[in-house]
Amino acid sequence: MYTIHEIANRLTELVSQQKFVEAYEQLYADDAESTDPLNREQSLLKDLTKLVEREKDFLSRTEIHKITLSEPLVAGNYFVVGLSMDFTIKDQGKMLIEELCVYKVKDGKIISQQFFIG
Repeated sequence: MYTIHEIANRLTELVSQQKFVEAYEQLYADDAESTDPLNREQSLLKDLTKLVEREKDFLSRTEIHKITLSEPLVAGNYFVVGLSMDFTIKDQGKMLIEELCVYKVKDGKIISQQFFIG
């Protein structure tokens, strides 16, 4: 079982390499949930399978130009990472987002994530 520091570091490593699906498969609990204000149709989504499906759909429509991540900050069962992403979504154009990504860990797995867009 991984410590919260190992999970936070591994997540930032995988995301910086654009290995988003691999991050979900390695680090998230089966019943994980996600709150994402960019996804208006399903801002709250539960179940790892659904999170992976949503990520694959996003990636199929997106070209990522650059990702910048902060070092993780850990407090108790939570950690936060600052993320900046420059990308283009088909039929929507180029976007630059800056967000805080807050994660909760339980029993060695991420059980929730919530994104706050700046």
